[in-house]
Amino acid sequence: MELRTLEYFVAVAEERSFTRAAARCHVVQPAISQQIQALEKELGEPLFERLPRQVVLTSGGAALLPHARACLASAASAVLEFAERSGLLAGSFALGTVGGLEGTGVPRLLGEYHRRHPRVSVSLVGASSPALLAKVRAGEIDAAVVAGPPDGEPAGVASRVLLEDRIVAVLPAGSRTADRPMPLDEAVRGPVISYGPDSGVHAFIRAAFAAADLRLDIAYATNDVALQLALVAERIGIALTSRASPVLAADRRFVVVPLEPAVRLRKVFVWRSGTRPSAPLRAFLDLWTELSDRPARAAADPAADPGAGADG
Repeated sequence: MELRTLEYFVAVAEERSFTRAAARCHVVQPAISQQIQALEKELGEPLFERLPRQVVLTSGGAALLPHARACLASAASAVLEFAERSGLLAGSFALGTVGGLEGTGVPRLLGEYHRRHPRVSVSLVGASSPALLAKVRAGEIDAAVVAGPPDGEPAGVASRVLLEDRIVAVLPAGSRTADRPMPLDEAVRGPVISYGPDSGVHAFIRAAFAAADLRLDIAYATNDVALQLALVAERIGIALTSRASPVLAADRRFVVVPLEPAVRLRKVFVWRSGTRPSAPLRAFLDLWTELSDRPARAAADPAADPGAGADG
């Protein structure tokens, strides 16, 4: 069983096509087909069910997939380990991102990472928090920034807290003063504009209202905070959104009111637990620690702190 054969197997499993897998691996299709057939013969059972328009894993293929990914990851880690020893870190680093990170220190962190490790290919994957968590657990991406669940740390991953945030009510200017908090029972009276169920922030908001024995009906669900505010500007309802969202800064069209009791949430950086992080991921974590350990600079420049200000 060779690493190249396992690479072909994983490519077919993920692409669900021998043709697309061949293009991904830069080989002709018969080469991949022959390698997969040889692997099936070696293991004594079929790994794929060939359907008219796609191929799908058999039970044997599903059993092999995590082992194949682990073998390829270990081999890649060994190569990167020795590249790191020579001072020439290379490889790839896939980072999942939710919305609203433009106002945090994450862009600066990625910028410094690029300057120090220009040979590492960084790719960003945008999606909702639940989808990104699933990708991290499956090993499809190296790490992600997500909304942490309201009941504690995310399961099945290692994590660091990026920032603490809270949910606020946003109303048209002049409709209410911001000098007193809005009780949750007042927030549910009018049409509510907030995040959809595919957002990790949605769970925090639901949990807070459920704890107060209040039914929350979200009339306009969107994860786009700018669209939430545009709907508020049209006086459709009130938005329940992240206080740290950059689009809320100094906009005189709105009044931002804290909720009572406070609805707090966390953005966390997560990566797979139970396996040694790859060299690019370790370098990213080390850089984060280094930048976070500069209190004087962070005090003068909030952007120096990777956890400063973010959208929920």
